[in-house]
Amino acid sequence: MIKTRSLPVSPDQQLRNVGWNWMLGTDTVPYLTNEVVVVKPEETDAFYEAANQLFEMLVEAGQTVIDQNRFNELGIPQNLVDLIKLSWNDDRHIQLYGRFDLAGGIDGQPIKLIEFNADTATCIPETAVVQYAHLRANGLDEEHQFNTVYEMLVEQFREVLEQNKDLQPTLLLSAMRGFPEDDSNVAVLGEAAREAGFTVDFEYIDKVEFSVEEGLFKQNPQNGQFDRFDFWFKLLPWEYIGYEEPDLAHILTEAIRRRKVLVLNPAYSLLFQSKYILKVLWELYPYHPLLLQTEAKPLTDRPCVEKVLFGREGANVRIMDENGKVKAQADGEYDEYPKIYQEYVDLPQDAAGNRYQAGVFFAGEGCGLGFRRGGVILDNGAQFVGHVVE
Repeated sequence: MIKTRSLPVSPDQQLRNVGWNWMLGTDTVPYLTNEVVVVKPEETDAFYEAANQLFEMLVEAGQTVIDQNRFNELGIPQNLVDLIKLSWNDDRHIQLYGRFDLAGGIDGQPIKLIEFNADTATCIPETAVVQYAHLRANGLDEEHQFNTVYEMLVEQFREVLEQNKDLQPTLLLSAMRGFPEDDSNVAVLGEAAREAGFTVDFEYIDKVEFSVEEGLFKQNPQNGQFDRFDFWFKLLPWEYIGYEEPDLAHILTEAIRRRKVLVLNPAYSLLFQSKYILKVLWELYPYHPLLLQTEAKPLTDRPCVEKVLFGREGANVRIMDENGKVKAQADGEYDEYPKIYQEYVDLPQDAAGNRYQAGVFFAGEGCGLGFRRGGVILDNGAQFVGHVVE
């Protein structure tokens, strides 16, 4: 049973005190509840260890996909395969961060991997900043939270600079227009990058200019000139670039090969983003305590969850019983992608019957915990719930 505790003082003033006013009035604060999940120190230790172990296992699974040329099974566009290999084999291309979605971990329930959001993971402001501000607003300190997300992002950006000294420390952050949540996530990343030593700017993706020979640019509104950037963080999925923007896939492949730009997260994050990697993990580590059985066909001896390879926020998910009967489903726009089938595990619940899914950020190591709360299928209407360690 999930236990929650009320922290009645809103984090608004704390956010103002640290200069994060830009987060107020966005869509990140209203859906942060005044309740927090009560977590024991040994439970946060287990979440930390699970994230570190799972990332090592994912690296093995990614190497397996490359060695066995299984990109097609993962639904990866052919026009990104060269770039995936190039970024995988060059240690200068660093996985900046990602987020593990996990079942269990509370009240004796075993931790199980649901999926890894490797490419364009969100919930950064809520996890890194807002829940910490909420803690401080109620007289508690960092010892009462498993949360070094911001600090580890700074370290990761420093490592990116250290590994790429041949490039200028100029970073352009980009998101798609019309998604304020994405803007907030990118803004936190920008703060961390500045602290690490980058010169940082922002431009919506539809305004970014790309060139095979020169890399990428944005137009400077002051003088009309085009400013060039050596690093690009894009909150735009790699599979979208491959399938919907093949010209851009080609330009990025050549520009990255020529060291005209380095993109975060790297193209190889698509190996981890494809939910087919869950099947590869099960092949490599069958019955591993952190894994759920995952197959290309529905499981016939137990309930399972049907997922599309590149779905997001619960879209196009169907929960099926052992006879294949659909018990719950969510609509979405990703139905054209192939499916995988993962053993169903119920999420921990509170006294009111709300279900909780743990999100553990990974940035070089496990570095932060938050929870999403909702119904049987957690969709984009799920609430974010912070935590307190007691």
